Amino acid sequence: MKLMNPTNPIYIIGAGPGDPDLITVKGRQLLEKADVVVYANSLIPDSMLQYCRADAEIIPTASQSLEEIVAIMIEKVRSQKLVVRLHDGDPALYGAIQEQMTALIAANIPFEIIPGVSAFQLAAARLQTELTVPQLVQTIILTRISGRTQVPEREELSSLAAHQASLCLYLSAHHVENAQAKLMEHYPSDTTVAICYRLGWEDEQIITVPLANMAFTTIAENLTRTTLFVISPALNHNQKSNQERSQLYSSHYSRLFR
Repeated sequence: MKLMNPTNPIYIIGAGPGDPDLITVKGRQLLEKADVVVYANSLIPDSMLQYCRADAEIIPTASQSLEEIVAIMIEKVRSQKLVVRLHDGDPALYGAIQEQMTALIAANIPFEIIPGVSAFQLAAARLQTELTVPQLVQTIILTRISGRTQVPEREELSSLAAHQASLCLYLSAHHVENAQAKLMEHYPSDTTVAICYRLGWEDEQIITVPLANMAFTTIAENLTRTTLFVISPALNHNQKSNQERSQLYSSHYSRLFR
C-alpha cells in the first residue's frame, strides 16, 4: 500500500535554556497544537510540557538512538500527525540536528526549524552585562573544548583564547582543568568567569570567580553537567563606573537607527 505524503512538516523547535517563559511565541503555539511531541527529556524540564495539549502524545528520547528517534518522527508525520521535535536552547548550537535533518531529507520528509534562546544569551541577561562593550570587546566566540567529540585543530581553545574576546564555553565542565589551563595562556588570571549551571531551571546557579579559580570552584560545587562558562573582559568592566559609551546615542552624531 502506498503511504500518504505528510501534510505537515516536522517542526524542530528550540525550547530555550530551561525557563518555560523563554520559548518563542511561535514555538509555544506549535507545542499547543502538536499531536506528538518528541523531546530531549534529559535536557528539557518537564515544566516545558505545560503548553502541550492534554491528549498530545509525549515521547521522551533520552534513552533512544538517532535511528529510533527519526523512525518515530517519520511514522507519526506519515500518519498525518503534527509532530514537534523539541530541543533545548537553540537547535543550531550543539543541537545534533544535522544528522536528523539528513535522515529526514533522505526520507523525503519536510521540516521547519524554529530558533530558540541560547544559554549564553540568558547568561548575559542574568549577569546584567553586555558582551560587546565599545572599545573593550566586540566579538563573541561560542565554542567547546575537545572531549568525546573532537574540536578541529584550527579551533583549538588556546588559539581562540588568544583573541581575548567574550568566550562562551559549552559542554566543557568535565574537562574544566584543561580548559582553564588553555584559557590562562592568554586571559589574565583575574579575568572574571561566570560559571552558569542549569540556566533557566529551578536549581539554576551562577557563580562568578577569577579565571584562576574556575576549575577549583566548578569541581568543588559539583557543577559538572549542563554548565556554561562565560569568560569575558566585559564581566570585569561591568563593575566599573567609567565605562566607554557606544556612539549610537552620542549627541555628536546623527543616527538613523536608535
